[in-house]
Amino acid sequence: MRLTFKEVKDKIKKMVPKDLEYEVELESASVAIVTPTPRKFDRGGLLGKIGSAVKRRIVLRPSDDILMDEDKAELRIREEIPDGINISTVHFDRCLKEVLVQCDNPGNALGKRGAIREKLQDETGWTISIERTPPLQSKTTHDIRGYRRAHWKERKKLLKEFGLNIYRPKRAGPDWVRLTALGSYREVGRACHYITTNESRVMIDVGVNIASDTDPMPYFNAPEALPLEKLDAVVLTHAHLDHAGMLPVLFKYGYKGPVFCTPPTRDMMLLLQTDYLKVTSSEGKRPPYEMEHIRECIKHVVDVDWDKTTDIAPDIKLTFHNAGHILGSSSVHLHIGDGVHNVVLTGDTKFEKSWLFDAASCRFPRCETLVIESTYGAAGDFQPSRAEATMELQDVIRRTIKRNGKVVCPVFAVGRSQEVMIAIDELFRSGEIEPVPVYLDGMIQEATAIHAAHPEFLTSVLKRSLLQDDGDNPFTSTWFRQVQGRDMRESVVLDHAPCIVLATSGMLNGGPVMEYFRNWAADERNTLCFVGYQAEGTLGRRLQKGFGEVPMHVDGKIEIVKIGCEMVTIDGFSGHSDRKQLIDFIDQMSPRPKTVICHHGDYHKCNELGLSLRDKFNVTSHAPKNLETIRLV
Repeated sequence: MRLTFKEVKDKIKKMVPKDLEYEVELESASVAIVTPTPRKFDRGGLLGKIGSAVKRRIVLRPSDDILMDEDKAELRIREEIPDGINISTVHFDRCLKEVLVQCDNPGNALGKRGAIREKLQDETGWTISIERTPPLQSKTTHDIRGYRRAHWKERKKLLKEFGLNIYRPKRAGPDWVRLTALGSYREVGRACHYITTNESRVMIDVGVNIASDTDPMPYFNAPEALPLEKLDAVVLTHAHLDHAGMLPVLFKYGYKGPVFCTPPTRDMMLLLQTDYLKVTSSEGKRPPYEMEHIRECIKHVVDVDWDKTTDIAPDIKLTFHNAGHILGSSSVHLHIGDGVHNVVLTGDTKFEKSWLFDAASCRFPRCETLVIESTYGAAGDFQPSRAEATMELQDVIRRTIKRNGKVVCPVFAVGRSQEVMIAIDELFRSGEIEPVPVYLDGMIQEATAIHAAHPEFLTSVLKRSLLQDDGDNPFTSTWFRQVQGRDMRESVVLDHAPCIVLATSGMLNGGPVMEYFRNWAADERNTLCFVGYQAEGTLGRRLQKGFGEVPMHVDGKIEIVKIGCEMVTIDGFSGHSDRKQLIDFIDQMSPRPKTVICHHGDYHKCNELGLSLRDKFNVTSHAPKNLETIRLV
């Protein structure tokens, strides 16, 4: 039975001893018990009993009147943590009344059985968490923390509003569920799904079609989606622009609700959306939103970790599961109504373990309908394994360096860059060849730092290498060097020694990689190595087709670049599942869905995958067009 906020408070009142002072507040779906005596609520399992009674997540918050001033609290923290422990960050979140302390020895900083932390919490009033300092510092993560700190009062007010909307009274009428295709159906790009029930409206993903200047947005003008103010929630599967690039547009045109995503998705989203603004403006185009709309997004983000269930609307519960695609990428499980229907949307998914991530999770509590990507869903779509791709890349590096050449990899900053770095690191650490400089140009270093800031979203092996100061961290090896500006780039270009360059943009449609390509493409000793998808119409795709020369715009003039270097395409680094992996994913799903809806691929791929799944698993399959609606219940 669903409870209103008043009913929740009434239940709590009956369970809390009369001598305990407290108030009840909302932090989105979470129920916050705010008290000047947090220790007393910790005793006897009281919080757990309350959570079981109201069937909501209960969090304990200290009252404002027991909080020590931030400057004094930081000084006290630094005094109490033992000498010799280097503290890099003390970050206060006034909205949640929490302090994050990052240091080089969190075990000793906590004290025996957490004694130091408990003492500090009793003295300062703040809830304190202590973590290891990341091996790379992310400016993006730092900026988000600072922005949230500066706008804590507004965030607190927003979280309360989100919660009141979730706890609103139940509407009368029969239960029903519909899915409307607003983007990425029979196409790749501008992903957008719209779930409506008799009570709620939820949008999953808000992507941009990078390849289109004339029609880049999802169908925001569809009658179901308007007015945007009526949306209950937005959910993001991951940060790539074709899934999150148009989110700020919603805030530009009136959306005021929550955005649910994992913490890494939040950070990567800010990085990629900001870069999208810069690139769009530099190309002389008018961007669809401004930086102020991106900042507004950050205020509205509600962080949700994998495998943690939260309410996002009165009749919808959300759980994120690992999708294996990029950092923080998630399959979205929606539990609708009191067991009325369960939907899983895979987002972009990789059902194979990689250097960075475990294979996508295929275990869900319930699933009647599966919405699955079909990027490589046709019969001929096959990709080599990660191990084969790694060996091929290492072979390319060996033979290029042997002939005194340079390897240029056009890469996307997120995901593929980090996997290529690990493959190179493994080769150089093996001692098979003498290491050469590996230059990182573009957003790669910052994207890598965001990976380091969220080790819990990586494989256990990589997480361990990041958290242990034993020299095994692949991202901080001495051969990796960040290119700092135009002067250093020119110096690298003019250097005749062998080297490797990882540079954006991944499709050779702009970015710093163009400078290396222009200067090095003609030399037969060099290698141009593609490790990511090259879309039709891009320079990268033309080169893959065998063009012997290509025109480039240089200082306002057209320059013909002749291609004499070796060109290699390595397919196995893709973050998408191929056809076999998609079928294996469903084969191993527990439970198996009754209906499968295919999207994120052209009509041929969506339709062919859907028919194959119908024949193999006896499911109902659909490959709808954009703007079509399917009734699920």
